[in-house]
Amino acid sequence: MQPDTFSELFSLFNAANPETIEWLLSVATEHEYPAERAVLMEDAWGNAVYFIESGWVRVRRHANEDVVTLAVLGQGDFFGEMAILDESPRSTDVVAMTAVKLLSVSAQRFIQTLFKDPQLHHRMLQLMVQRLRQTNFRFQLRHQPPAVKLANTLATLQEAYGHPTEAGIEILNIPSKDLADVTDISADDASKIMEKLLTKGWLQVDPDRNTITIINTKQLAHLAGHT
Repeated sequence: MQPDTFSELFSLFNAANPETIEWLLSVATEHEYPAERAVLMEDAWGNAVYFIESGWVRVRRHANEDVVTLAVLGQGDFFGEMAILDESPRSTDVVAMTAVKLLSVSAQRFIQTLFKDPQLHHRMLQLMVQRLRQTNFRFQLRHQPPAVKLANTLATLQEAYGHPTEAGIEILNIPSKDLADVTDISADDASKIMEKLLTKGWLQVDPDRNTITIINTKQLAHLAGHT
């Protein structure tokens, strides 16, 4: 991947020095995984930072026999950055939801890069604060109706990973269980609400491509409280 393409795809590197990006690409390792393959097991956290070149992954938490999806991440995002600074035991893993292409940079080299490039360091802090604010907003929604909470999840996914099309904004058709877990509602509620949004014409599903197109983006954002 060319440095310009890399910096455009990953907002983390928008302000990084060109030399920083070239060096990272020279030491990065490429990975490809099919759907439902484990990308990162719980005992591997802290070894590297991973950048999603294409595809979607789910971050899962294990609690006894239960598995809960904590987050769904798409193209242009990254994971593993917090674990390189935290050596506590992990009980999470990352699994491909679709075929994915990743780039990884070892923890040691990534930390060295942060110290060498203040702009990259600052941008990393900005994105981590942004994630914290999103988590706080979800916490504020905990007593809201399930429809509002689900609308927030869809709006957040569309803003972060959506691809514009003639019909609207396209994202992955996320399974109800994952969608429910991330939204903190029941799978039954998630299915019913999605059906209502489809009936209203706010969403459109393409089963062949396994995508959802958000047609009425303004109404969805209004329901989610993003306006």
